[in-house]
Amino acid sequence: MAGIDLNKKLWRIPQQGMVKGVCAGLAQYLDVPVKLVRLITVLAMVFGLFFIVVVAYIILTFVLDPMPEGANEGDIPPTSRELLDAVDQELAAGEQRLRDMERYVTSDTFSLRSRFRQL
Repeated sequence: MAGIDLNKKLWRIPQQGMVKGVCAGLAQYLDVPVKLVRLITVLAMVFGLFFIVVVAYIILTFVLDPMPEGANEGDIPPTSRELLDAVDQELAAGEQRLRDMERYVTSDTFSLRSRFRQL
């Protein structure tokens, strides 16, 4: 076990899960076998923490996002925030190009070149 990678995201993995995929997601995040997480969960329920484990599982079921298809291969789709940032950057770049064109079209250089072309 190498430790927790801070760039990892905790997902629910319904494709690999028995109920909702919470244990599978925790196992992948912690880089441990799924059977170990399930065993710890069942033992915690048997040894008096039934209510706490069930409540935590239900909360994690609703809080954690399901893992997108292909995320295991590294093809994690961009989040909506990342998409909006990319669109914002593209719009800012387009606006700058438009300002540069406007500055050129209204300049004396453009007027002079336009008149020479008409001759």
